[in-house]
Amino acid sequence: MPQQFILWLVAGAVALVIVGLIAWSSARRQRRKHMAELYGHQYDRAVAEYGGVAQAEKELALREKRFAKAHIVELSLPDRDRYAERWRSAQAHFVDDPAAAVAEADALIGEVMTQRGYPGGDFEQRLADVALAHPSLMEHYKNACDIAHRGRENKAGTEDLRQAMVHYRALFEELLVVSEGELVGTH
Repeated sequence: MPQQFILWLVAGAVALVIVGLIAWSSARRQRRKHMAELYGHQYDRAVAEYGGVAQAEKELALREKRFAKAHIVELSLPDRDRYAERWRSAQAHFVDDPAAAVAEADALIGEVMTQRGYPGGDFEQRLADVALAHPSLMEHYKNACDIAHRGRENKAGTEDLRQAMVHYRALFEELLVVSEGELVGTH
């Protein structure tokens, strides 16, 4: 083979490797940007917890896969009405025992998510589920859970606990909404 042909082959192979590396790097940056936007502060927390970006993204991707296998369903009208009544009851209990009302709201959120088919699991998985299904409400849920945790340790004041109820309510209402946009308790 002529030496010039071999040089062209080598140059072509090098060019393909460079283009491949650029494409891979770009895809990686896009994935990182997507995950950071989707998970917000949870992304940074996962990076710190798992000791690096690659391991954190691997864990978050596993959570996404787990969520993708879930069969999220709407609640029946009787179930929505029953849960709405339980929510009203939790709100009414707030006056007498704010911490207990927040704990009741937290448990109710978990119960509704389970009945709707969310994968469940630990707090991190549930937070990932909310991030994937209701991204605009993830911070509400995280803040509510943080306050609820402080409330269980008697480290949250009444105003903090009220804020937790507001945060939980945002997610609760979203979980009870039906496709047509009808909210429980408005019929």
